[in-house]
Amino acid sequence: MSSLLNGAKLKRNFYTRDVLTVAKELLGKILVHNVRGQILAGKIVEVEAYDGKIDKAAHSYVGRTKRNEIMFNEGGYLYVYLSYGVHYCCNVVTGVKDHGTAVLIRAVEPVEGIERMIKNRYGKKQVTEKEMFNLTSGPGKVCMAMEINIKHSGLDLLGDKIFILNRRKVKEEMIGVSKRIGISKSAHLPWRFFIKHNPYLSR
Repeated sequence: MSSLLNGAKLKRNFYTRDVLTVAKELLGKILVHNVRGQILAGKIVEVEAYDGKIDKAAHSYVGRTKRNEIMFNEGGYLYVYLSYGVHYCCNVVTGVKDHGTAVLIRAVEPVEGIERMIKNRYGKKQVTEKEMFNLTSGPGKVCMAMEINIKHSGLDLLGDKIFILNRRKVKEEMIGVSKRIGISKSAHLPWRFFIKHNPYLSR
């Protein structure tokens, strides 16, 4: 198993802070899915923040619904939704109970279980360099490669199924900031954060 998987899980108090703080500090941390003993893991390299109080692009902006109710938990839960009826997207709930904030995991750099991730995405064993960098370079790709779907929505990230391992904070000068991708509402907000020059970024 990769030495990258050494270390402690993030604790509740990491997640229950302001969504923008959590979003930036999730960069470099390791997202882990334990699939019946097989570990699939990737370093988080790109995220987007969503805050339903002021952000029309957030699912929680309309208030609590059956679809988005997980977003109103306290921080440290997984919120998964189906995007355009095609692919799943996974989000980390942040902040205090009833606030409605979350961070979308947009891209990860694979570190463990890579052969299985390749099979999940491409249905084959051998891939080109381009396909490798395309493996988890987008929110739907992350969920497909790491076998995350709607049944995982609501999971406590302090548990043993899906969790995030702590890592040293990424240096400020290595963090890129931009507008979020593929949204039309509240599109001006500079709430996408990423590790500069990482080959697994979504664009």
